[in-house]
Amino acid sequence: MPQLLIATTNPGKVAEITVLLAGLPCRVSGLTALPEAAETGATFTENALIKAEHYHALTGWLTLADDSGLVVDALGGAPGIYSARYAGAGASDAARIAKLLDELKDVPAARRTARFVCSVALVGPHLRRTFEGTCEGVIAREPRGDGGFGYDPIFIDAELGRSFAELTREEKAARSHRGRALAAARSFLEQLLKEDR
Repeated sequence: MPQLLIATTNPGKVAEITVLLAGLPCRVSGLTALPEAAETGATFTENALIKAEHYHALTGWLTLADDSGLVVDALGGAPGIYSARYAGAGASDAARIAKLLDELKDVPAARRTARFVCSVALVGPHLRRTFEGTCEGVIAREPRGDGGFGYDPIFIDAELGRSFAELTREEKAARSHRGRALAAARSFLEQLLKEDR
């Protein structure tokens, strides 16, 4: 059975991606003690490819990497590709949320529009593909819900009116930027792995 490496050490992300890829004819594993890839790209897609190519080169395994983040219109697209490092290296989710809410404290509800963006890259021998997903919403004035991770407690889904942290895992998988990008990647993987059998 082929090995599929999920190129992240974020346990929340590994769990979410593993659920979304469940049932594929491959062994799925997250990163262990491998040297980190330097995310030097200017876009989510560039960073996803950098990570996937880096870990594929180290392991030889089919590698899936994603780069995702929150794009807030009133902040000119910030935090964007810097979402994970927005409050400084090693900052907690709570610290990043606090910084973002502070920067938006005087922004009225109508201008608090935002979207989550995800780019997924798949790299293997003779393979280099990317898949995109987005989800529209608004930024709440305070955190809501206790599920999810990252900015989920302050991102209100535009259609459901609930934060990502208030959604069930199944609801989030069906609606999220990562869920949408991974659904496209999964369809591609199903065909790829079928052809390899």
